[in-house]
Amino acid sequence: MSIEIANESGMAVDETSIVSAARFALDRMEVSPLAELSVVLVTLDVMADLHVRWMDLPGPTDVMAFPMDELDAARRPDSGDTSPALLGDIVLCPAFAKDQARTAGHSLMDELHLLTVHGVLHLLGYDHAEPAEEREMFGLQKRILTDFKAAMAAVKRRDAQRSNDDRLLGAAGLNAVDDTAENS
Repeated sequence: MSIEIANESGMAVDETSIVSAARFALDRMEVSPLAELSVVLVTLDVMADLHVRWMDLPGPTDVMAFPMDELDAARRPDSGDTSPALLGDIVLCPAFAKDQARTAGHSLMDELHLLTVHGVLHLLGYDHAEPAEEREMFGLQKRILTDFKAAMAAVKRRDAQRSNDDRLLGAAGLNAVDDTAENS
């Protein structure tokens, strides 16, 4: 799966983490590993321009999704089509998301993860215009985010344990021997 990210927002954010959230959501939705996705982080002014141009709504917003190809070939892992599926673009506005995060009582990265998953779901054809659609999309979004957070916490625990193990082994003089030095 190819996920490209471009940060044109002027704000420092963990781009790798945003890509991880997108990849997790796409994997969870069983999107073809040949799929391609682009994530762009923009300024308030750029987002306001896009919001007016594409949605005919004033002012900036948090996330916009611009789908490209048909959804069926991209979503089905057993699809006979071996060409890459261009899912589309997700446009995020960290400056707008920062205020939403503060209001929601969580970090900017938590908000950007939420918006990334939200954008992925829009690219896959989910919407929230009607109450039933909103329940379905937001329920799915919540499950994906909960699982993503649990997976990230497990990685952090594993990394912390490895670090502790390495420190303990080093103190006991049992640190790993470099194979290249051993074979010389």
